[in-house]
Amino acid sequence: MASRLLFSSLRQVQKLQKACVHSRSRIGNREVVGFGLNGQYSYQDRPDFPMPAIRFKENTPDIVALREKEKGDWRKLSLEEKKALYRASFCQTFSEMTAPTGEWKSIIGLACVFISIGIWLVVLEKLFVYKDLPQSFSEENKKAQLERIIQIRANPIEGISSKYDYEKGQWK
Repeated sequence: MASRLLFSSLRQVQKLQKACVHSRSRIGNREVVGFGLNGQYSYQDRPDFPMPAIRFKENTPDIVALREKEKGDWRKLSLEEKKALYRASFCQTFSEMTAPTGEWKSIIGLACVFISIGIWLVVLEKLFVYKDLPQSFSEENKKAQLERIIQIRANPIEGISSKYDYEKGQWK
């Protein structure tokens, strides 16, 4: 069961990786602007590799006109035009890429669920699976066993009997 789950999750990861890597014929009207990750024509928003090989959006007449205007003085571009140019090349900004997603909450929730299931399993095993402890675990029997060990002087060199003073009748 666990191996099936592992292999199915690996297949999904491979599908996601294949979805972002395209051949030259599959990128459509998007402009190739760099070498890319491992020389492949792909687009990924990654903070560790900020320059993808292709632009995010395909070239439309509006974007082509903005790119021509971009070649001139940037002070003549409005803020909306600059943002449109950026969004044509990239899907997310660095702050959007690195923003917290809140995924840690689900991870901690699942960890708590599994821990509670484990605790319940231990409690139920103690109640229904394990037998009662033998009589030799009671305090009276432990004292009787210790007295018997001392009486027969079992293991007098390194054991419990070596810690008992037989002349005074007390522990050393």
